[in-house]
Amino acid sequence: MKDDSNRRPSLGGRLAALAFLLTLALASTAQTSLLGGDSKPSISATETVATPAPVFIAPETPAAIPALPAKPAGPPLPNAFDVSIFEAMAQQIVADQRVPGLAMAIVHNGKVLSARGYGITDVSDAEPVDAHTVFRLASLSKGFAGTMAGLLVNNGTLRWDSRLIDYVPNFELSQPGAAQQITVADILSHRVGLSENAYDRDLERYVPYRALSQKLASAPMKCAPGTCYAYQNVAFSLIGDIVFAATGDFYSQEVQSRLLKPLGMNDASLGLEGIESSARWAKPHVRGKRGWVSVMPKSTYYEVAPAAGVNASASDMAQWLIAHTGHRPDVLPAPLLATLHEPLVDTPYQARSSAWRRARLDGAGYALGWRVYDYSGHRLVYHAGAVQGYRGMIAMLPDSDLGIVVLWNGESSLPSGLLPTMIDRALGIPSELTAWIDLKIDPPTMVADRQQQENAPGSTATKASAAPQ
Repeated sequence: MKDDSNRRPSLGGRLAALAFLLTLALASTAQTSLLGGDSKPSISATETVATPAPVFIAPETPAAIPALPAKPAGPPLPNAFDVSIFEAMAQQIVADQRVPGLAMAIVHNGKVLSARGYGITDVSDAEPVDAHTVFRLASLSKGFAGTMAGLLVNNGTLRWDSRLIDYVPNFELSQPGAAQQITVADILSHRVGLSENAYDRDLERYVPYRALSQKLASAPMKCAPGTCYAYQNVAFSLIGDIVFAATGDFYSQEVQSRLLKPLGMNDASLGLEGIESSARWAKPHVRGKRGWVSVMPKSTYYEVAPAAGVNASASDMAQWLIAHTGHRPDVLPAPLLATLHEPLVDTPYQARSSAWRRARLDGAGYALGWRVYDYSGHRLVYHAGAVQGYRGMIAMLPDSDLGIVVLWNGESSLPSGLLPTMIDRALGIPSELTAWIDLKIDPPTMVADRQQQENAPGSTATKASAAPQ
């Protein structure tokens, strides 16, 4: 079947999105319009484009932050959503050596139901994975990039329709006038107009990001900026150049100071040096002739920090979920979250890319660093990530006020079945518990085993899963 993910959104869809964003603008003067491709003036090859100097604005430090109203609690989860069962499934995955190590976080109504580690960090030097063991997030990092840009929009440093060329004046594309049309929103929603994954192969050959961003000037164009979707890593990371030009500070430092520190993500970091300096971190693993083999993490995709540069633990990701489900308005206000999670372009091929997607998804789109799915009639905010030896998935069900993260350190797709299994149970969708994952477990036995582990000396198991804390 022909992939029609590149089609331009319908007029009705664009008008609906524009109406939604105008409503947000009334709610928060810091939220600026996300204009689609048809709203942009065309720029000819001979037209002179003014290039105003970027405004450097230091982050404000108010003497006191006024108290914000708490988000109302969402509906209770069905009885079938049994966290102890999901923890038992995670434990079974590592016990069967399907992957060496795994970390999982589940939050509901702003409370942590579970944030635990399972298995080991390294088959060559085994240490248990716990809630503070750091994993590489790969493309889950894109949600951080969108959120980082959103904070700068909130304080007036940027606009969603700010032009890339105003901050990176030497940037060029092969189509005359195209570079002048790219906006912040285009970059974060993969609508820069290039073919899919432009220069990712060169990135994997250790070509530096700076050289690759310059090579984009000769990359084939798929469409005019803002008019079609094509997933990027190199081009997506141009948002880091914008952040640097707009703030005068490096992207990684801005993420640390504006996101990781305020949210209490104390294990999190950016870059290869960041993960290797962690107190405990999970080594990446690949398949060898005799089983899992640990390898050193590659520096390649750390070159594109906005696209794939963040490292974090289950404990960190629980806080990230709490913030993105609306329970940290002091850092991420509700109008900003609504903007970040609003799809801007259709990605229908995503609804066909795996068994659970084919069975459950009725629509798919991309927002600002986040995928957004229609999961059996419910909105699902989602992203996945993969680099050598690491995999991860994050998902949020706004209707249920539920957030889930699963991270693992082996090149296996099996743990990905945990996510739709939990989502089905949260939505009360009738199905066998192991419909999306090949596991044979005896829940009462596994829970008893876990209770014994909790009572064992030095155990890293938590007792937070039975009830919110």
